[in-house]
Amino acid sequence: MRLLHTSDWHLGHALHGVGREREHAAFLAWLLDAIVAERVDAVLITGDIFDGSVPPASAEAMWFGFLAEAVRRVPGLRIIVIGGNHDSPARLAAPAPLQAALGVTVIASMPRDPEDAVIELDGAVIAAVPFLRPFDLPAVEDPVAAIRTIYMGALDAARARRRGRPIVLTGHLFIAGASPSVLSERRIVSGGVEAIDGGVFPDDVAYVALGHLHRAQRVGREHVRYAGSPIPLAMVEAEYRHQVMLVDLDGDAPVVLRPLYIPRTIELVRIPRHGALPLDEALVAIAALPPATEDLDERPLLEVAIALPEPQPRLRDKIEAAVADRAVRLVKIHAALTGDRAALADVATGRGLAELDPREVLERRWSRDHDAPVPPEVARAFDELLEQARSAP
Repeated sequence: MRLLHTSDWHLGHALHGVGREREHAAFLAWLLDAIVAERVDAVLITGDIFDGSVPPASAEAMWFGFLAEAVRRVPGLRIIVIGGNHDSPARLAAPAPLQAALGVTVIASMPRDPEDAVIELDGAVIAAVPFLRPFDLPAVEDPVAAIRTIYMGALDAARARRRGRPIVLTGHLFIAGASPSVLSERRIVSGGVEAIDGGVFPDDVAYVALGHLHRAQRVGREHVRYAGSPIPLAMVEAEYRHQVMLVDLDGDAPVVLRPLYIPRTIELVRIPRHGALPLDEALVAIAALPPATEDLDERPLLEVAIALPEPQPRLRDKIEAAVADRAVRLVKIHAALTGDRAALADVATGRGLAELDPREVLERRWSRDHDAPVPPEVARAFDELLEQARSAP
């Protein structure tokens, strides 16, 4: 049978205040076409359907619309969904009886009985372990051992019902050795554990379908995979190649994996690509961008990083004026301070605060953020303020 593994949709997500509905709608339309074209038997969605526990109505409408259209276009299609750390278990599970009538199985939180986490398909047995919250874990002192106990229970239940079929295991967690997107992913697993070792997945599992990390990647062995998110959820994810994974299973034969790459609907642009530029150079780079188009919603999202050796008055005004006639939407200005970043205590070792001249304190604090010396007008204002403080009753 053929599975399609996808994850971390984050419906309802906004990037610096810009909604992603257009990108998500384009992805879901592409995904429906791919399910039909690739003759997929089952879709496996490994958590974080929504970006928050209380998603907007538009996100829920998009989710239910996808489910309805998928089973309409592919009669008999099975869809297996596990909850992620962004999802509300109660909200995700509430329509489960209705969804089950459509062939959609939702494991929003870990069942008390591991048997209830096992889903039998014609060509595979799924041990569907969702994101594990503290209340899901058995009462033992070692949280890693507790997580292993959950996985082993689900796998034992799957083995008892496999009857020659391959086992597929799911998870929504952080596996040691994987590459996270530090700006948009939470590292916590459960019970204070940040990551667990991939050795929790035994060799008799044909495929391990993981969610949580937004970069599509294998972890250690070829068949242990994060599907990744379908769109970039932070500016640092613009260079990821987003995908879904096709998984062909045939009894005891080796699993065959093939990625399907997702078209990018809205580009993310950063000036510069890495690091930061002085303001004058950044303005030149902005001027080189294509001229504005009529459709604002199609324009790429832009982040500009400015290296600031000294304060720059009206920084935002200057950048906004520069992008006004360019085919981008400015979503973030990052001011990269270029000072030595040293704490005052690091540069004044051995001297108490009372021994420091106030002007020296100003200069050292200024050098923490800026390469240039204290401007004369700032120094004069500081001296005036200092005199006022000293002459106060």
